[in-house]
Amino acid sequence: MSAAERPVTEGDEPVRGPVGPSGLLDVLGVASVVLDTEGRIVLWSPQAEELFGYPAQEALGEFAARIMVHEQHLDLVVKLFADVMETGKGWAGAFPIRRKDGSTRLVEFRNMRLLDDRGDVYALGLCADQSTVRQVERDVALSTRTIAQAPIGLAVLDTELRYVSANEALARLNGIPAEDHIGHTPRELLPDIDADAIEGALREVLRTGEPLINQRITGRTPADPDQEHFWSISLYRLEDTAGTVLGVAGMAVDITEQHQAAVEAETARRRLALIADASARIGTTLDLDRTARELADVAVPELADVAAVDLLEAVVEGRPSSLGPAESAVIRALAVKAEDGREALDAADQPGQVARYGPDRLVTECVRTASPVMLAHVEEKDLPRIARSPEAADQLGRAGVHSYLAVPLIARGEVLGALDLKRTRNPLPFSEDDLLLARELASRAAVQIDNARWYQNARDTALTLQRSLLPSHPPVTGGLEVASRYQPAGASAEVGGDWFDVIPLDGGKTALVVGDVMGSGIDAATTMGRLRTATHTLASLDLEPTLLLEHLDKITEGLDHSIATCVYAVHDPQLRQCRIANAGHLPPVRVRHGHPPELLELPTGAPLGVGGVAFSTTTVALEPGDQLVFYTDGLVETRQHPLDERLDALLELLDDPDRPLEECCDLLLRTLHRPDNSDDVALLIARVLPPS
Repeated sequence: MSAAERPVTEGDEPVRGPVGPSGLLDVLGVASVVLDTEGRIVLWSPQAEELFGYPAQEALGEFAARIMVHEQHLDLVVKLFADVMETGKGWAGAFPIRRKDGSTRLVEFRNMRLLDDRGDVYALGLCADQSTVRQVERDVALSTRTIAQAPIGLAVLDTELRYVSANEALARLNGIPAEDHIGHTPRELLPDIDADAIEGALREVLRTGEPLINQRITGRTPADPDQEHFWSISLYRLEDTAGTVLGVAGMAVDITEQHQAAVEAETARRRLALIADASARIGTTLDLDRTARELADVAVPELADVAAVDLLEAVVEGRPSSLGPAESAVIRALAVKAEDGREALDAADQPGQVARYGPDRLVTECVRTASPVMLAHVEEKDLPRIARSPEAADQLGRAGVHSYLAVPLIARGEVLGALDLKRTRNPLPFSEDDLLLARELASRAAVQIDNARWYQNARDTALTLQRSLLPSHPPVTGGLEVASRYQPAGASAEVGGDWFDVIPLDGGKTALVVGDVMGSGIDAATTMGRLRTATHTLASLDLEPTLLLEHLDKITEGLDHSIATCVYAVHDPQLRQCRIANAGHLPPVRVRHGHPPELLELPTGAPLGVGGVAFSTTTVALEPGDQLVFYTDGLVETRQHPLDERLDALLELLDDPDRPLEECCDLLLRTLHRPDNSDDVALLIARVLPPS
């Protein structure tokens, strides 16, 4: 085994594997010179040749004082040489020398006496350029002071990943004295950090020489064993001047506060984004159920894993919602949303379901006190106070509900219900920040929910009023078979003022009426009722259609500037004809055997309420089996299609004169009326019967 292959030791620790030479001596350029007892040079190293300028063949055998020392110090050096040889005590100092080329240089000397195995005495001189020595000393001093006083943790690890130095800052970060680091690996000293990641990074830097900058690691150290910390580490490979890898230098900075600040900033950004998202997504319509679903959709999964939106049943019905201390809460579920949680979803009240929650339940406490209720950590004993039943409590337990929050929905000073939030998959409990966010969402959504609630109540009232004003006519009257439909507007709009009527007249005749009051809501429904009553009264006088419309026009003028369109027709089975007058309405369709369906060519006339415009009557022949189809614009008008295109579609659907009228009504509504249409529809179809 060669010397380079034998294990060597560094201090008391074995060095594993061959160790290459250090480059420090090469940096210093230390020259070696050996003198005999007379002061003659017997050995002259290559470094001496470079330092003094004399090649070995010129220096060997010469008196050292002549070629190594400046003449002004010759006597002193000779005396020092004699003392070393006589006493055996070495000396050190710096003297100027004169090089072969005549230049001078300050050289650091170390001299000592040598004794060989025959008892002969020699003198050994070690020499180095003093400026180089001082530069190395300054570099070492600077490095030492920098490492010792640096506010960041600094360490050097050898190629076996064992600490060979650590400064006080690192000792404070790790909670371990600096001297106790020496000889140990990070895994041995810090078991509660990700040792695999750190050692992998150290080995990669050793292997490639590529620095690792600002790598983030987490864990706990003896300095603060109860708190997770975050550090930023940077690693660099250390090499000497010869390129020999010495180990790895590492820097560590505790960035826990910065990390927490970044997390808080990101959390705040996400919360602001969630509030902005809620403002855009909640209340897109005035539909109560949809508004509740929009709130639940916003809350999951950003804020909770399970969200339910519940209203007090009294609020839904328009009654006062206050609760006494011992009073149960009757709650109607409007929406529920869960993030991949079947058990939690099944445990919640389903939309439309009404449940009674006792006075001890948390949601009851929330709506009674108008204050949030939060259980950051839900225990098994808490589940019965959250769930609607023991079975639901078991389901919540299996779903892993560990945190609960209920926030009241308050609008215009009235408690409407509660936003009910649970966490199952998210491991973090609800915090005060979550509570603030939930209250903000609930506050914004409550106004939208209240608007939708009042709108729905008003719409239901208008719809009830309108339906009460529409006729319930017999299927056969005055030689006509009649079918009709009324379809309210979509959920996003109010009830309109569309109406139809079938009025029996003397002589077996029948008046057929379809009209549309412009506007919506209770006002339109009320105007429609007044016009319908007036039409009944005028029709009983057996007036000509034009005269009847003139009277209706005057009546409409007096109804707060209301405007309405109307088609009024009188069928006479004896004459087999129908006399029709139009006030700004879409023309009826005539359907006959052997002929394509056709829009009747009627003078359009001005709408009722315009005033001063004459109406005209058109007589249309009707044979047994012929049909007249009356409708309002809500059946055919859309924002996406031209009216002519929609009227053509209506005619195409009326291609079968023998189709049952009820079936025909359903077909027209199903095919032509759009669910999102903002207008209601009145439809009336009359077929002429053969004479009895």
